[in-house]
Amino acid sequence: MTIEDIKKLEAEIRALDCKSAKEVEDARIRFLGKKGSVTALFDEFRTVDKEAKKEFGRPLNELKQLAGQRIEELKEKVGDQGANSSSKEDLSMPGEPLPLGSRHPVSIVREQIVGIFRKFGYDVAEGPEIEDDYHVFEALNFPPNHPARDMQDTFFVSAGHLNPLLLRTHTSSVQVRAMEKMDLPIRVICPGRVFRNEAISARAHCIFHQVEGLYIDEGVTFADLKQAILLFAREMFGPETEIRMRPSFFPFTEPSAEVDVSCNICHGKGCNICKGTGWLEILGCGMVDPNVLEASGIDSRKYSGFAFGMGLERIAMLKWRVNDLRHYFENDMRFLQEFDSAVEV
Repeated sequence: MTIEDIKKLEAEIRALDCKSAKEVEDARIRFLGKKGSVTALFDEFRTVDKEAKKEFGRPLNELKQLAGQRIEELKEKVGDQGANSSSKEDLSMPGEPLPLGSRHPVSIVREQIVGIFRKFGYDVAEGPEIEDDYHVFEALNFPPNHPARDMQDTFFVSAGHLNPLLLRTHTSSVQVRAMEKMDLPIRVICPGRVFRNEAISARAHCIFHQVEGLYIDEGVTFADLKQAILLFAREMFGPETEIRMRPSFFPFTEPSAEVDVSCNICHGKGCNICKGTGWLEILGCGMVDPNVLEASGIDSRKYSGFAFGMGLERIAMLKWRVNDLRHYFENDMRFLQEFDSAVEV
């Protein structure tokens, strides 16, 4: 080992240049690794005489420091070049698209129905899904022995006292709360989830959704009800839609009717959807029974009103020809994606 060897290696280190992190690591190993050039000089330094160590010791230490500093400089240089090269990418380019979920058909129908009735001046009212017997049955003129109050038809949360709690069987309970709290005139629709103790099949489910409507004012007649239903049907199913009303019975309305719309598939000619009749049943309605008005503190001699209710799953089935209610609850993306085009942007 001579001073010339050290100076030669020093010049080589100073002239060192690298263009990538791999080249920097290779240079570190070549000079400072276990078999590197600088390391080899230190190994040789151990064998020289004591007098020679004074001559070579300081230059060797300076050489090792120089090699370490140069390697660090090259690491920073290569890192800065990498950052500069990445910044040249076009950051305005769109990223990889993420798969999005789909709107549920029941949600789509609900928003469409709510939007239609909002145009008619109706507000939206909501209430609790766990209700008491009074708001679900008693205030709506259900007699004590009515089948709906039986455990076989209704999910009771608590029982054995005068006003048991239950999962509401219809959103008519929201109408009762609206009549109790709102100032007259009242014009509301009540969308929500309801529960009935029924076997699950293609045509029935223990959970479903309703939208019910209520209008109370002075001088409200059955003609007003018919006009409201006709306007809704034409907004929902098309301007050529016709309706027919068949006498029926509900404890909370008198008189009561079932409403059919002309089949939007065959346009009244008869098909397998309407079972050859040309008509499709969509909702029940009627004039609010005076007993129901009085139970909520409304003078039935001065005020009258109408109410109606429809199942959202039923409307969706008619609108899109869904043949099995269970599809609505399975969250199958293949099924839900079929309704993407039905969402109005």
